[in-house]
Amino acid sequence: MIDLRVLSVASEVFPLVKTGGLADVTGALPGALAPLGVEIRTLIPGYPAVMKALGRGEAFQDWPDLFGGPAKLIAGKAGGLSVLALDAPHLFDRPGNPYLDAGGKDWPDNALRFGALSHVAAEIGRGLIGGFVPDVIHAHDWQAGLVPAYLRFGSSPKKSAKPPATIITVHNLAYQGQFPANLLAALHLPTAAFTMEGVEYYGQIGFLKAGLSLADHITTVSPTYAAEIQGSEMGMGLDGLLRHRSHELTGILNGIDPEVWNPAKDANLAARYDSGKLEARKANKAAIRKKFALSAEGNGLLVTVISRLTSQKGIDLVLAVLPRLVAEGGQLALLGNGDPGLQAELTAAAARYPGQVGVILGYDEGLSHLLQGGADAILVPSRFEPCGLTQLYGLRYGTVPIVARTGGLADTVIDANDVALAARVATGFQFVPVTADALGVTLARALRCYRDPPAWRAMQKRGMAADVSWRRPAVQYAELYRSLAAARGKAKSA
Repeated sequence: MIDLRVLSVASEVFPLVKTGGLADVTGALPGALAPLGVEIRTLIPGYPAVMKALGRGEAFQDWPDLFGGPAKLIAGKAGGLSVLALDAPHLFDRPGNPYLDAGGKDWPDNALRFGALSHVAAEIGRGLIGGFVPDVIHAHDWQAGLVPAYLRFGSSPKKSAKPPATIITVHNLAYQGQFPANLLAALHLPTAAFTMEGVEYYGQIGFLKAGLSLADHITTVSPTYAAEIQGSEMGMGLDGLLRHRSHELTGILNGIDPEVWNPAKDANLAARYDSGKLEARKANKAAIRKKFALSAEGNGLLVTVISRLTSQKGIDLVLAVLPRLVAEGGQLALLGNGDPGLQAELTAAAARYPGQVGVILGYDEGLSHLLQGGADAILVPSRFEPCGLTQLYGLRYGTVPIVARTGGLADTVIDANDVALAARVATGFQFVPVTADALGVTLARALRCYRDPPAWRAMQKRGMAADVSWRRPAVQYAELYRSLAAARGKAKSA
């Protein structure tokens, strides 16, 4: 029985629109929390793909002029989700990436685009939709960071008796949404909001900073990342604020959908399997080799990287250890896009090592499933990683993770050191510091283990048995929602 209502506010949600792990999280949470009595509706921008998926929908509200043009709030079901779409063509009816223009630069009106999203979220919190007054508004990342500011400083003819509680989740602190101060009026915020305790951040309007200052609670996507961002090295200039609010900061580890990521049922695989039929993975490995033009001879370690190609993701470290991997008879199959310089270097590496290194630039959801289903190991050498999802997919599919010891990578992979191997709990390999030398040493450890098939299979099976679902995180979110709603006087018996 539903006893708590939550409005989730996000710039993307799977399967409607996705550029990264944020969409996977916002897409999975509603289904994970429904059995716990929590109803989640997701407010997202009305991008072309979203409006197409919704069809006609049901219009709840019209604005003749919302941040520069007419807009509607459309409700409906799409992708298995209960969706509220902000249909504002002047802001969102654009092709391609939700955040970037065709030249790869931020849309110049991103402040107004996502300010409008936050503004409408606050209106819903005040009772815009009579049949759905949320107990909690859950804002995700900087794009929804102004929600608490609009609830605090905004004005509306429609106000519920008690405003909802607010949570902001930081999926990646590096993306903060900072804009010129002269946009304050255009964002419909009063001058009283432009203070250190409000939206002001070093003379600019800080969307994420506003959320971190004004939300009732802050979460991030792993316990280790919650600790890391309170230090100057990974705090991205916000560590002081986060330390100040440390008692309202919780790290809740991400999960994955075990039905979407299920090697026994995955139609993207050449051969489906479970932990009792690992031999079937050979057909998937062969399919990867064919797709990436890799040599079919031998049985060397096939490593995959599925990633945005950026310095944060440690792609330069992948390039640095390639000679060692190839010299040991290993192969690399990489899927991703990003920094043009890294793309060029990877393409050159594929030409330098034909049959041993294969690179496909871009992103393909089905191909990412095949890579998880057939590669021997997945490499995630991120310099920082709030949670990471690819290593969770790897565990689920028996693709042994090799990861940097940071953020959620440290929380989800048990390093195959001597003690962990003896205790039969190891699920992968960690390295620290995050350098090419340290990665090279750990790659050598992985290669030695791979040459011991019983030990490698045991590690695969332990990873596949790990609970990487939303079961435990969902319980933590439900408890947090209820405690915050209770503090606002909106609790109902569970």
